[in-house]
Amino acid sequence: MDMNHPLQTPVGAFSPWRLSVAPMMDWTDRHCRHFHRLITRHARLYTEMVTTGALLHGDVPRHLDFDAAEHPVALQLGGSEPDDLAAAARLGERWGYAEINLNCGCPSDRVQRGAFGACLMAEPDRVAQGVRAMREAVSIPVTVKHRIGIDRREDYAFVRDFVGTVADAGCSVFIVHARNAWLQGLSPKQNREVPPLRYETVHQLKRDFPSLSIAINGGFTEAEGIAAQLQQVDGVMVGRAAYHDPWSMADWDRRFFDDAAAPGADDERREAVELAMVRYMEARVDAGEPWPRVARHLLGLWNGTPGARRWRQVWSDHRLRECRPAEVQRLARAARLGGAPTQAAAA
Repeated sequence: MDMNHPLQTPVGAFSPWRLSVAPMMDWTDRHCRHFHRLITRHARLYTEMVTTGALLHGDVPRHLDFDAAEHPVALQLGGSEPDDLAAAARLGERWGYAEINLNCGCPSDRVQRGAFGACLMAEPDRVAQGVRAMREAVSIPVTVKHRIGIDRREDYAFVRDFVGTVADAGCSVFIVHARNAWLQGLSPKQNREVPPLRYETVHQLKRDFPSLSIAINGGFTEAEGIAAQLQQVDGVMVGRAAYHDPWSMADWDRRFFDDAAAPGADDERREAVELAMVRYMEARVDAGEPWPRVARHLLGLWNGTPGARRWRQVWSDHRLRECRPAEVQRLARAARLGGAPTQAAAA
């Protein structure tokens, strides 16, 4: 990749964190981000969480390589040792990321065994040390993503003091998932659904820390809900809704960044995105990578339109995996418009 590329920034005077797509393990890889960038030019994108150990003792290019077209894109780190975080942050800056984000929100058992993620909220001084070390190591923003509490404790003072302590270490941007993280008794999936959303807690943080940039995360699926939150906080991070219904992001640039949408009817715009991804997949195949690794991220593109199920079936058909992406796209389009080509193609 080109490590000297310019960083793409939002138009106008909008906060860089005005709208973003959440880091999601096993989902927001470089292929997913390339796809999302074709739909929204300005929303901030995040990597999957990458542990400091994976960077310091593993395959750095595999974890950090990305395309300049993905910008603005941030690297999310998982870790707790200040020296390791600083070293990993330096790698992130060297590879061209626009931001280093520290994960203090993941509740999974695996992450807890590594002594990072949501359990770090119980150690704000340790988080502050890590933030300070990263800020001294890099010139790009260092941010923190966290929950509003851990386990069943719903004491506002807990999250207020956490933010205050970390802010004193120089962090000025906090992305707040508006649920508690229950460290025992719930799976990661249940932790995204069972603890109640408490948006007012995040709004109160903004009122108490008006000089900080506060973005809110948790449960947003519609543009109207995003717009309402932007009256209270500096930014909104959208997670699974953006992944499962990616075309919901198609109006973000116009509505939230005053940037005109791409010309053409809705179906024409979706087809243009699909064709751009086919060209991307063709290049990945030529580089030796199977195209289904990329295509899995596209499957929600036509959600809510006639023929979407038939289209998904073609792209998901394992019998077509040896075909070129352009041929699969032709079959998928025919199926979406009313044909049934998959069986013939596989024969």
